[in-house]
Amino acid sequence: MELDDLYRRVIMDHYKNPRNRGSLDDDSLTINLNNPTCGDRITLQLQVEDDIVKQAKFTGEGCSISMSSASMMTEAVKGKTTEQALALAEKFSSFIKGEIAEFDELEDIEALSGVTKFPARIKCATLSWNALRKGIEHQQQL
Repeated sequence: MELDDLYRRVIMDHYKNPRNRGSLDDDSLTINLNNPTCGDRITLQLQVEDDIVKQAKFTGEGCSISMSSASMMTEAVKGKTTEQALALAEKFSSFIKGEIAEFDELEDIEALSGVTKFPARIKCATLSWNALRKGIEHQQQL
């Protein structure tokens, strides 16, 4: 099996069987973002306690890239401090733009490496990560 085929399978697995899809209760941090270019929408909810992301869930609609990226992101940030989660978001942004070659923190995320070949899809892949960044930065300002 070629690496591209494996990556496609990982992306489709996260798309068809998303991890952490659903909603949290009302006291969670809620961020709504959309990508008007292709119609992707995401609602990200974070439960942050003592500066640690205890829980992350999402709902939304969109292409396989945006929804699988949200699934991967929620898996990657659970249990991390908000500082670590922001660092992951920055690293993912560099990764998806092709500025760095690997993303060791969660191997499934590397399946999105092919997105770098399609600049129009970068916004799809980064939508949930931008929601994460926006939510944590908002909470830090409170």
